[in-house]
Amino acid sequence: MRILVLNPNTSESITERLTAAARKAVAPGTVIVSLTAPRGVPYIATRAEAQIGGAIALEMLAEHHRDFDAAIIAAFGDPGLFGARELFDLPVIGLAEASMLTACMLGRRFAIVTFARALGPWYEDCVDMHGLGGRCAGVRMLDESFVSVSDVQEENEELLVRLANRAVTEDGADVVILGGAPLAGLAEKVRDRIPVPVVDQMAAAIKQAEALAVLGARKATAGTFRRPAAKPTTGLAEALALRIEHRDR
Repeated sequence: MRILVLNPNTSESITERLTAAARKAVAPGTVIVSLTAPRGVPYIATRAEAQIGGAIALEMLAEHHRDFDAAIIAAFGDPGLFGARELFDLPVIGLAEASMLTACMLGRRFAIVTFARALGPWYEDCVDMHGLGGRCAGVRMLDESFVSVSDVQEENEELLVRLANRAVTEDGADVVILGGAPLAGLAEKVRDRIPVPVVDQMAAAIKQAEALAVLGARKATAGTFRRPAAKPTTGLAEALALRIEHRDR
């Protein structure tokens, strides 16, 4: 099995974190291939940046999707996820959706804990996009600044643990998700310091990608996620244009 881990941020260091967390979770024989966005922003933190990152994710998938059994859009707000499921035949997993669905199997209500206040509105939109507002105890964000997004989990580990514990005691969270690609792998380090299950976003996405690939569900030919009809394009990246125009066979 081959799984594509697609980072729509431009930070190679974040890709390395995602890849390390993914490789700890994969089953024997699963091959992980990671790609970093060739342009965009170092880390997506706003709705506008998510729109940009989502478009770039579609371009990257158009170029590489035929080489993989499943793909993961590895940014926590799931930029481009629904569009990718329309356009491509392979299972496409969102980091946030995988984490939240996994959390729903571990408890009634989950909290998302993340490293920057700017991320809050986008993550709240993401919860609503997936229809999970009734299962979410809240999104908690650090107020403190950080020196480097690549090292944000080391810089703020204790503060993030404290915030997670407040989500449990004050918000009634049954499960905690440490959200945001730069926090990949942190759950394993801190799970014994938080009194409820802590979901690792990358591990959840990997296991769901493997499961969907094994299930072998067909691509929809009806309903809202069927492939859209062919349409002419102007100025798009070549692989994406070919996919939209149905000339990529």
